[in-house]
Amino acid sequence: MIVQWRLAVSCWLLTVSMTVFSQTAGGFALEQKNDTIAMVTLRTDSTYDHWTLPYPVYRFDTGDVDGDGSIDAMVGVIKSTRFHPEKGRRLFIFKNYHGLVRPLWMGSKLGGILDDFRFINGVIRSLELTADGRYVVAEYRWHHFGMDFERFLAKNVNRQEALNIFNQD
Repeated sequence: MIVQWRLAVSCWLLTVSMTVFSQTAGGFALEQKNDTIAMVTLRTDSTYDHWTLPYPVYRFDTGDVDGDGSIDAMVGVIKSTRFHPEKGRRLFIFKNYHGLVRPLWMGSKLGGILDDFRFINGVIRSLELTADGRYVVAEYRWHHFGMDFERFLAKNVNRQEALNIFNQD
């Protein structure tokens, strides 16, 4: 009975994660190959290209991040960086450059400790953990070569309150 329940839950989780990552817009999609390898793919009428990500992925979203009129892909990966050697959630942004997937920004950090992000109304909204265990919800906008802090929607709140604000449209 327990084995069947675990199998059912595992299948449900696999279905949910595959559904989350099957979103496509502007030709971009995310193909999850296994737990630690995914590919950002780009299909146009005449081209196909991909960028392999050898990291676990926790979020995929699309939207016009840099305001140039074309759709970009935002991918949340879990990895360490040179300046932040502990594994953490990071945000990568990819562009359609003449039918090729090319990085626009491969950030190591936004502000606080990144928990989640989403693209809404032309900005990247982030859910971030603070050093003292509280949460903030912030918004960032593209500026030349990177994300600029725009405003806080919530500061110094618990996780549930932060999630409620993070998920508002």
